[in-house]
Amino acid sequence: MPHVLFYEKPGCGGNARQKAWLEAAGHTLEVRNLLAWPWSADSLLAFLAPLPVAEWFNRAAPRLKSGEVVPEQLEPEAALALLLAEPLLIRRPLMEAAGRRLVGFEPAAVAAWLDSQALAELDGRRTEGCAANQTGRPCPAPET
Repeated sequence: MPHVLFYEKPGCGGNARQKAWLEAAGHTLEVRNLLAWPWSADSLLAFLAPLPVAEWFNRAAPRLKSGEVVPEQLEPEAALALLLAEPLLIRRPLMEAAGRRLVGFEPAAVAAWLDSQALAELDGRRTEGCAANQTGRPCPAPET
């Protein structure tokens, strides 16, 4: 099973579930704080570049939910600058294994990426977003 580099928001219930699913499927993880990581434009684009700009963003982020930030209206350069300035806006998790990268946790995509039947069985479950937001409570404050 591939070892997975997993960039998370510490304290995020969604990321905790995702890590548990990966470990239950037999993967080992190296977990990093997405918010404190010293991102450069190139290192972040290594994850994001294959995706449309709108898919770079965490839809549960307060600035997106309020409509203050509308990813569909941003050019790539402006979007990247915003994400580098405010990593809380980055869609998570960011994952890397065997030299390949993935953004977000869509079960079918993760299962294909890691060639994992156990992860394929998660398809149809809510696997992204903050668990606290599903109950109406705010997400835990980011640790720095």
